[in-house]
Amino acid sequence: MGKTFKKPESLSDTHTHYCPGCTHGVIHRLVAETIDELGIRGRTVGIAPVGCAVLAYNYFNFDFQEAAHGRAPAMATGIKRVRPDLMVFTYQGDGDLASIGMGEIIHAANRGEKFTTIFVNNAIYGMTGGQMAPTTMPNQRTSTSPFGRKVDEVGMPIKMAELLAALQTPAYISRQTVIKPKYINKAKKAIKQAFTYQLENKCFSLVEVVSTCPTNWGMTPVQAVEWTEKTLLTYYQPGDYKVPA
Repeated sequence: MGKTFKKPESLSDTHTHYCPGCTHGVIHRLVAETIDELGIRGRTVGIAPVGCAVLAYNYFNFDFQEAAHGRAPAMATGIKRVRPDLMVFTYQGDGDLASIGMGEIIHAANRGEKFTTIFVNNAIYGMTGGQMAPTTMPNQRTSTSPFGRKVDEVGMPIKMAELLAALQTPAYISRQTVIKPKYINKAKKAIKQAFTYQLENKCFSLVEVVSTCPTNWGMTPVQAVEWTEKTLLTYYQPGDYKVPA
């Protein structure tokens, strides 16, 4: 019998450090499958963030760089401008991209830089201890908001897909999730579309992926999936927010 399912060549055999119930591993696989299917592994360069995915370079079988906190878009810009033949993508969390890296990602998108961003939104700082992030939900408890996020003090959670889609520069902006199989196929389609636009040298592209963080949310993996679907996806609604003409 022939194989119908196998590990992508773009993924290494290294065991990941991610917590049980975290969906970084699923997102890694979708990125790797896309790179394999497009036949671009030999000319792909990824940019790792500071955050839970800081060790992403250990899990992929192609070139990777490590950026300072929030500066992955600046590094990707430099690499892509010097070597436009390369396929360049950043892989960033909400703390890295929407907090310290907010200026970097907005200006890269506004300039129309021809790289791809995979943005993992789990509504909390994961690696550094579960602090409140720009994407933390109202009344959500974190290590720095033990009584919940107070919107009258710190404002509402930032919707990055909508924010970037408001820019007039052409871009592909999509938000998806991978918490259940019915969502994974849509996320894979969006990720592949984002890389395809880069292959065509068409536009900046970003796919936001709503993820889970059972450890810092203080939930079981099953509870985390339920909370994500009930709470996060009602605020961070999946879909394509901008498609280039």
